[in-house]
Order: sequence, then structure tokens, then C-alpha cells
Amino acid sequence: MPEPLPDPADERHGGDAAAEQAKVDAAVETVAADLTARAQKAGGEGQQVLEAAVLMAQDPMLADDVKARIEAGSTGERAVFDAFGSFQEQLVAMGGYMAERATDLADVAQRIIAALRGVPAPGVPESDEPFILAARDLAPADTALLDLTKVRGLITRDGGPTSHTAILARAKSIPAIVGVTGILDVEEDTVLALDAAAGTVTTEPDAALVADIEARIAERAAQADAPITDGALADGTKVPLLANLGSPKDAAAAVELGAEGVGLFRTEFLFLDAKEAPSVEGQQAQYTELLEHFPGRKVVVRALDAGADKPLAFLNDAHEENPALGLRGLRALRASEQILKDQLTALKGAQDATEADLWVMAPMVADAEETEFFVEYGKGLGLNTVGVMAEVPSLAVVADQVTAIADFVSIGTNDLTQYTLAADRMLGSVASYQDPWHPAVLRLVKQLGDAGAEAGKPVGICGEAAADPQLAVVLVGLGATTLSMTPAALADVRAALGEVTLDEARAKAAAALRATTAQGARDAARDA
Repeated sequence: MPEPLPDPADERHGGDAAAEQAKVDAAVETVAADLTARAQKAGGEGQQVLEAAVLMAQDPMLADDVKARIEAGSTGERAVFDAFGSFQEQLVAMGGYMAERATDLADVAQRIIAALRGVPAPGVPESDEPFILAARDLAPADTALLDLTKVRGLITRDGGPTSHTAILARAKSIPAIVGVTGILDVEEDTVLALDAAAGTVTTEPDAALVADIEARIAERAAQADAPITDGALADGTKVPLLANLGSPKDAAAAVELGAEGVGLFRTEFLFLDAKEAPSVEGQQAQYTELLEHFPGRKVVVRALDAGADKPLAFLNDAHEENPALGLRGLRALRASEQILKDQLTALKGAQDATEADLWVMAPMVADAEETEFFVEYGKGLGLNTVGVMAEVPSLAVVADQVTAIADFVSIGTNDLTQYTLAADRMLGSVASYQDPWHPAVLRLVKQLGDAGAEAGKPVGICGEAAADPQLAVVLVGLGATTLSMTPAALADVRAALGEVTLDEARAKAAAALRATTAQGARDAARDA
């Protein structure tokens, strides 16, 4: 993977600030147009990511910062480099969602600087032969348009499981492992075996491993050609397979891939780029559009998951030292109750206007008191089915209290893993901790699954863990009643579930629970 562009020299322009500003404006326009074209070509999640990058390129606050630096004497290149760099540092310091955007912002800056220099922006190398791509990280604009006939896998040194690189790779069904220390030390043209499910990279694999990989690839190809059926175990136990979606326009493609409904609909797309809270009518139209794709099917909508790590001027943009543990999710909504009321009112309207089975859940719920507040609030506004997300370990500890109140629980394994192991999911230095196979995480899932079974309440999985076929089997063995994932993963998970009975899934889960490490849990489940 090509190195980033060299940093611009820290030098002054010739005195014509207006001319320097005009060059920057033209470069920004060029980059925005290029990213817009890439977005339209990418479609789906890739389109959303690239459209967000366009907004970054044209951000008024960044533009003002660049202009001030040029007027103070900096060249256009240096002004862009310093302004974007300063904002990147702020995003990283904020952690969580905003830290995930720092890499995206760096790519936008590189593209603007490349346009100012009249050179191509760093990107994916050209190759006539299929290859595994290794890089520090990969820009969203490149990930979204990877040539699937050439790129067989992706390995990055930086990033975490919820970075755009990882999310887009999963959406395009590209095997990917992120946060691999030392991958940049591997020489070009080295033969690699990448097992994304196991999280392993093998250099110069032997003939036996190569044969095993080829057999698994052939098996996967055969599965892809098989008729799409509902999710079920080998003994007929139903396990509905649902889709994680971020926009109504992604629904049709999910249905084509066999989604039996929606297990997580992220509503943030309506809010994050808005200067003021969207109206009830505007929200209801979007929710109705989504629900119309799933008549008679379950659609789980998450209430706005925002706060200090996804700051909204009309919700909470106050600085917090540790936003991942701050006023976010349901906490932020309770502090701005009108926003919560408007959203749930819009969802009630969409529920009544369609034939879908709407379920609504709150994010970042910590205990029974918060559960009771949200359930009573939603029911009071006329919602039929109201539940909570399990992302905070405390919720699992009091799972019996929570399942006595909520209609359902949905486990967000990304945050549950982050909070359980006290490891920021975007920090490459602690990426090894961000593994949902860890026995501590699995034990919390079992607590929730057991409590749900005792109370007769559904307990689903909506985190990225459900997209791992081997882990999906274990999660069902731990008591998960539904699995929700990126639509591209549905076929592989469906096939994996169809190979085991419920008793076998429980045996694999029990073996994983006895392990002392994440890798040990993987190995134990595989061998059970």
C-alpha cells in the first residue's frame, strides 16, 4: 500500500492570500466531486460513508480554520494539513464514534493536498493478479470501491472492529482483520493465509493449510448458490436472521440477501448532520419507508444513540473528559426529553401506518430503573413492543430485573466488549482486548440469555459478533433467540447454523465458557 503523501513544508506563501485561498477552494471542490461520484458508484453503506466524507471536506468550521491560517501567511497545503490535523486530534481525544472518524478526516485532508499538488491521492495499488492488501489503515473512499475480483482479503495495522474499514469490508464480504501489529513488516509478494473468522494471519502457509482453505472457499461458493431459507438449526430450531441497517434505502438489498427482518435500525442518520432536531413528520416518513419493506416482519429500531461522543448541538455538545462513559444514549435523551418524545411519537405513527411488527429499544441502558423509565415512556405513547439494549455490563448483572420489565433485550456486543474489558474499541494498542469471544463477554451473554428464557422474553444479538459464523453458533447456545448482522454475512451464518443442533450449540457454548482467553474459547468451541 502506498505511503501517505509527505507532510507539506512549514513555509509561507508569497503574500497573495486570496490566490492561495482560491487554489484551496478549487481543490476542495475537486475532492468533493470525486467523493460524490465514488459514493454514487458504491451504493449502500459505502455511499453513506463517502457522503459523510464529502461533508467533512466542505465543513464550514474547517474552512474557516484553513482560511485563517492562509491569511496568517501559511501556504494552502500547510493550512489544510494543520487545520485538519488539529481537528483530528480533537476527534481522537473525544474517543468512541468521533475517534472512529479521525482516519476518515485524514483521508480527506490527503486528497485535498494531493489535488493542490496535482498528484494522485494515495490509494489501493493496481495489480493484474489477486492479492491480499496490507496497510496501516484504508480510507473509506478506497474500501468502498475495492475490486472484488482482485482483493481477496484486507489486513490493517490500525483501526478496530467498528472502524469504517472493518464495517465496509464486512459489507462487501471481504475477509478482513484489523489491528494486526507487525503486518507492515511483512515483505511484498509474501504468500499469506488470512482466516477472518479465527482472526489469524499465516505467512507462507503449508500445502495442507492451502488445501483446507481451497476446500472451504469451494464450500462457501456452493452455499452461495443454494436457495435462501429462514435461519434454523439442524434440528429445526428456528433462529431468525435479521439485518443491521442504517438507512431505509438499504432495506431492499437486505431482503434480497435473505434478511427475515431488521434487528438493528440505526436512526442516527436523521440527526448527525442536522443543525436542529428533525420534525416528527420528517422522521415518521423515514420510519414508514423502512417498515414498508417488511410487512408482517419484525423491525427493531434503536432510539437515537448520541451524546458527547456523537455531539449534536441540539442534544449535548458539551466537552467531556471521557465521553464513552458520559452523557450518551438514553442518558442524553432523558436530559432532552422532547427529542425522545418526538422520536417515539414518529415511530408510533409509522407503526400504525404499516403492517410491520415494530419493536423499539433504548441504547446505553444501565439498570432496571432506566429500563422501567423507557418501557413505560414508550408504552405510554402507544408503542406495542418496547425493550432495551444490553451494552453496559451492569445490565447483565441485573438481567433478571430487566427481563421482568422489558419486552425484549438486544445485546450490542461491540460496546459490551469494550466496557467489559475496559478497552477503547478504536485503539490499535488494545485491539486484542476488543474480542467478543472473551469468556467474560460470553458469560454476560449467558446471564442475559438465561434471564430471558426464565422470563419468556426474547434476547437477540445485534452487535458485529453475530456476523462471525462460528461465534453465531455459540451465541445461540448461550440463549440468543435471534441474530442480526450486516446483510452480507447472512449466507455464511445461515449455513453454519444449519450444521448443528441446539444441543450441539449448547455444548460448544459450554466449552467456550470454560476457556480462559478469547482464542481459547474459539478453539474450544471449534473442537467441541
